[in-house]
Amino acid sequence: QVQLVESGGGLVQAGGSLRLSCTASGGTFSSYAMGWFRQAPGKEREFVAGITRSSGIRYNADSVKGRFTISRDNAKNTVYLQMNSLRPEDTAVYYCAADRSGWATPLPRSLESAYDYWGRGTQVTVSS
Repeated sequence: QVQLVESGGGLVQAGGSLRLSCTASGGTFSSYAMGWFRQAPGKEREFVAGITRSSGIRYNADSVKGRFTISRDNAKNTVYLQMNSLRPEDTAVYYCAADRSGWATPLPRSLESAYDYWGRGTQVTVSS
């Protein structure tokens, strides 16, 4: 069974930066596409960014355009989300997810239902 553990969340002022990490265990990390999602209070969970095993990348352009960067280190079984120029509207619980079938796609999928494994999330709070 694959386990995903997120870290790096916290409280930051608007304009600041955070780097989230998600470390996987129990599976074949290098073959998975990985995604970051977030859920703000009272809102549905939304796709933030994804990366395939060959580093094909997709962002939710509307919300994170030019501010967030996803990357992965297969040797460390870890995917990262570098978040810069944070805004209060970025406040949410951020979840890491793994797509077992992602090896077959040139770009990561953005639908929640495509992902098989999920972490418990890490809280990001951006103060104004």
